[in-house]
Amino acid sequence: MGGLGAMKLITAIFKPSRLDAVIDALSEAGVAGLTVSEVRGYGRQQGKTEVYRGAEYEVRLLPKVKVEVACAGADVDRLVEAIIGAANTGTIGDGKIFVSGLDSVTRIRTGEKNEQALGG
Repeated sequence: MGGLGAMKLITAIFKPSRLDAVIDALSEAGVAGLTVSEVRGYGRQQGKTEVYRGAEYEVRLLPKVKVEVACAGADVDRLVEAIIGAANTGTIGDGKIFVSGLDSVTRIRTGEKNEQALGG
C-alpha cells in the first residue's frame, strides 16, 4: 500500500432497506471493518407527505443509513462499485457516496498506524 495520501474514507448514505445487501457486498469485496450509523436527511426528495390518523403531515428528514469504510486508495473504485451495486434501487433517494482523504489511522489496542491499522 502507498503512503499517507493513499488512505481514503468512503462514506455512503442510502436507504435503510439496502443495508444488509451493502454489508454483504463490502464483506465479499474484502472489507474487514466498517461503521454504520442511523441518520436522517434529504436530497432532491425534499421529504414526503404522510397521513397519520387522518391528518396530513410533512416528513422533512427521511431515515437513511450511513456506512463508513477506511481503505487504501487503490481499493476505492472497487468498493464504491460494490456499494452502488448493492444500494441501487433505481429510484429517487438511493443516496450518495463521498470519498475523502484520510490523514491518519491509529488502532487503539496496538498503536499500529495508518495502513497497518486499516485491517479489521
